[in-house]
Amino acid sequence: VLASLPLQMMLYFNVYYFPVWCLAEGMMLQLKYHLLPWHYQFLLVTAFLILSLAEGSRLYLGYMGNLQEK
Repeated sequence: VLASLPLQMMLYFNVYYFPVWCLAEGMMLQLKYHLLPWHYQFLLVTAFLILSLAEGSRLYLGYMGNLQEK
């Protein structure tokens, strides 16, 4: 079984686009943060952190798993 080249290419480009997404999403969150009620502020920050951590770990595990053929 060999590593999947299409998967590796998608992961490679996603690694470069993920920081751009984080920066854009963080800027939008900062711009509208003070306009929202406190419970939406909490939910937005929590969702942003969970999505960022999940995407980062998904990219790492996918990258390492594909290269090690797991």
